[in-house]
Amino acid sequence: MKRVDWNALDDAARAACLARPGGGGQADIEAAVRRVFEQVRADGDSALRALTRRFDGVELGAFEVTADEFASAEDAVTPALRAAMVEARGRLLAWHRAGMAAPFELETAPGVSCGRMLRPIRRVGLYVPAGSAPLPSTALMLGVPAQLAGCEEVVLCTPPRADGSADPAVLVAARLCGITRVFKLGGAQAVAAMAVGTASVPRCDKLFGPGNRYVTAAKQFAAMMAGGPAIDMPAGPSEVLVIADAGAPPVHVAADLLSQAEHGPDSQVILATDSAALAEAVAAEVARQVAELPREAIATAALEHARLIVVGQLADAFELSNDYAPEHLILAVREPRRWLDAVQSAGSVFLGDYAPEGLGDYCSGTNHVLPTNGAARAWSGVGVQSFQKAISFQEVSRAGLAAIGPCAVEMARAEGLEAHAQSVLRRLEVRA
Repeated sequence: MKRVDWNALDDAARAACLARPGGGGQADIEAAVRRVFEQVRADGDSALRALTRRFDGVELGAFEVTADEFASAEDAVTPALRAAMVEARGRLLAWHRAGMAAPFELETAPGVSCGRMLRPIRRVGLYVPAGSAPLPSTALMLGVPAQLAGCEEVVLCTPPRADGSADPAVLVAARLCGITRVFKLGGAQAVAAMAVGTASVPRCDKLFGPGNRYVTAAKQFAAMMAGGPAIDMPAGPSEVLVIADAGAPPVHVAADLLSQAEHGPDSQVILATDSAALAEAVAAEVARQVAELPREAIATAALEHARLIVVGQLADAFELSNDYAPEHLILAVREPRRWLDAVQSAGSVFLGDYAPEGLGDYCSGTNHVLPTNGAARAWSGVGVQSFQKAISFQEVSRAGLAAIGPCAVEMARAEGLEAHAQSVLRRLEVRA
């Protein structure tokens, strides 16, 4: 892990220190994604079969999971895992329900009533990765808010396993959220199928879910299509930034860094601390712990992009964190709530020594589909509002029009839009 003295760096060196890995080859990825979309648009299901054969090594006749496959999945999942998913879903429901937006209406002037109503997005497409490991937790994280929003149709795509089946735990998680349409499709071709539609896969109005660089590029390409679907956010390789003081247990900090490093070789983990001694202790602990992990090779590759940053004071750590805008931010400091106001940009924040990021990934109740690659400067994590549309409305009486109409006329004429002014004046039975 690269160790850095933050105070010794100039602005350019600091920017380089916080650069995300894997920035190269983006043009090639975008070109590959464009070709996938062209194939799926032209040849539909035939293209999906060919792409699945090429990228997943699986020959599929039908993509959609059958009722028998759902039943087999229930038998394949252990009672302990199913109980854990039910427990996690309960907390997700509670947290998301508490944060739901509400419709409202108020009188903005006598005789002028304005309000907002909420409507679910009609058809949404969820992507659940299963690259180096299936992620049934992502099915819950996307399925729960979609269910609370009341979306009419929910479509879920997840890559097929070597035997052509979908991961049983993903299917059980989907069923717990009321999702019955699951397709064994992965990668950019799954995104393309949900974006343009095929004979088998319905075209969706908005796409959700994390993925690798190809999936992220495919979602962004879909969103730029004329009449294409909206997307939840840019959600690529995982990342964590830990801000720790001298009192943080090195064993905990190291475990938190490795919990993200094991996601993939393009994940990034960063420690920012005002204690050089802690940085040294964490480095030693990371080296010890990584050797014990089943995914040691993946985590070790990710650690090539890791940074141990020593700052002059904790305030500097929060400043660099806000510039970096991490997907996950862990505050391994004494009195972490005292520092919460200093956080301006982050996907999700974990306070104190007993809030590992792993809880947020699975069962604390918050959502783990979060903005990455600095998108947390402007984007939020997935919530019920992500699956809804807010539609404004207004009702105006004759007295209300008389009260506020002159305001509209004045502003319309200032903008040179006389027809706008006349739409008010004609109702007032006054001619310009």
